[in-house]
Amino acid sequence: MSDGSFSLRHGAEAGLPEQSRGTEPAPELSGGWPLVGHLREFQRDPVAMLLRARHEHGDLVRFRLGPRRFVVFVGPEAHDAFFRAPEEQLGAKDVYQFTVPIFGRGVAYDVSPELMDEQLGFLFPALREAALENFVRIMFDEATSLVETLGEEGEIDLPRVMNDLTVKIASRCLIGQEVRDRVDEGFSDAYHDLQNGINTLGFFFPRFPTPAHRSRDRARRQIVDLLSGIMAERRNSGAEPDDFMQSLMQARYQDGRRLSDDEIAGLLLTVLFAGQHTSAVLATWTGLELVREPHYVGRIRAEMQDVYGHSGAVSLAGLTRQAALENAVRECERLHPPLILLVRKVLQPMRYQDHLIPAGTMAVLSPAASHRLADVFADPDAFDPDRFAPPVSEDKQHVYALIGFGGGKHRCMGKRFAYLQLKVIWSALLDRLDLELATPFPAPHYGSWVTGPEEPCRLRYRRRSQAPLTR
Repeated sequence: MSDGSFSLRHGAEAGLPEQSRGTEPAPELSGGWPLVGHLREFQRDPVAMLLRARHEHGDLVRFRLGPRRFVVFVGPEAHDAFFRAPEEQLGAKDVYQFTVPIFGRGVAYDVSPELMDEQLGFLFPALREAALENFVRIMFDEATSLVETLGEEGEIDLPRVMNDLTVKIASRCLIGQEVRDRVDEGFSDAYHDLQNGINTLGFFFPRFPTPAHRSRDRARRQIVDLLSGIMAERRNSGAEPDDFMQSLMQARYQDGRRLSDDEIAGLLLTVLFAGQHTSAVLATWTGLELVREPHYVGRIRAEMQDVYGHSGAVSLAGLTRQAALENAVRECERLHPPLILLVRKVLQPMRYQDHLIPAGTMAVLSPAASHRLADVFADPDAFDPDRFAPPVSEDKQHVYALIGFGGGKHRCMGKRFAYLQLKVIWSALLDRLDLELATPFPAPHYGSWVTGPEEPCRLRYRRRSQAPLTR
C-alpha cells in the first residue's frame, strides 16, 4: 500500500464526496489560551494533554504551543500514516537542528537525507552478529565491575549509576578502548555536559546562549580534541584495532572521499548518544518497576537459573532465551519510553482520513501517550510484562502498537543493542543484589528531552549470598 493510498482509503471509507475528501482541518484541542495556546498545559504534563486530545477528537488533533502549530497522531493507524509518509512530505531535518551543536556540522541532521543515509550505513558493521557477541561480554564485564565496587549493603543513586555504566559500555563497545580508558579522566563529565544540551529550550532555540548551551559547546570541543588525539595516535603508531572508530577512519563515501576527523567525531557522538542516552533512562525505569514487583524478579531469577545454571556464563544465545526479562524491558519501554515525542515538519500538505494538514505544521507522535491507550493495551497504566507473552502478545496486534524505538525509515537501528544492554545489566544486578526503593516511586521529569525520573531516585541494596553468574 503506497503512502498516498493510505490517506485516500480512509477518505473513501468516510463516505465523503470526492471534492471534500481530505480538505477539512484536524479538530482543535479545547482549552487553548491567547498567544500561548496550550503551552502551559503542555509544560505541566504533555502526555496527559495528548491523551486528552485523543479522548476529545480521536486519532488526529491540532494544538498550539505559542505561535507554532502542531498536529498529533495518536493510535496505531495514525502511526502508520506518520511513519509511511515520505521524507519530502514529513521531514526530520528541520526539527532536529538542536542536535547540530552536539553532533557537529556535516553529519546527521546537518546534511541532506541522502548523505545522512550514507553516513548511517557506516554504522551497520558495528552492530553485526559477531560484534554483538563481543559486546555482551563487555556489557557483563562492566556491570559486574560496578557491583564489585559496592559494599555489602547501602544505597545507590540509580539514574547516576545507570548513566555512568552505560557511558562505559557504549564508549567501549561503540567507539574504542582508548575512550573507555579516559571515561574517568574527564570524558564522562564532558559527555554529561553534552547531554544537558538536549533540553526543551534547546529544541526551539539551539543556539541561545544559556549556561547549559555554553557548557555543551565547551564539552563538544573537549571531546572532539580527545577523539582527534586518539586518531592521530593510531595513525602515528599504525595501530588498527577492530572497533567502530577504526572502521570510520578507513571508510570512504561513494565518491571516494575519506571522512574528516570532525565528521568521524560527529558520527562517533551520534552512535554514542544512540547507544547510551536513551538506554540509561530506560535502564533506570526498568529497575524502578522491577523492584516494585518482587514476585516477577523471582521469575527472572528462576529463568536465569534455567538458562545459565550449568555454564554460569551470560551469552548472546542465553540472552535470547530470557523471555521474562525481555518482556519486562518491553513493558518499561511501553510505560516509560525515553523519547515521549517524535516530531517531523510537514513540508508538503498531507491528508489523513478526511483532514488536510497544511505545510509548515509540526507533526507529532507520542509513544508515551499512545502506549497508554486502553483500546490497544488492556489496563494500560498497570505494569504487566505478560501482555507481551503468547498468546496475548498485545504488541503484535499492529506493527506500530509499540513504538518506543520509533518506526519506519527512522526506526532506531540500535534497538537490539539497547535490549541486550538492559538485559545484561539487570541480569548481573538481580543476580548479585537484593534491591528495594529507598525513595518514593518518582514521577517523570518532563523538563528534559529524554524523559527520566524526577530526583531523588535511590535504591537500597544488599548483596545476595548465592553464587553469582560468571564473567
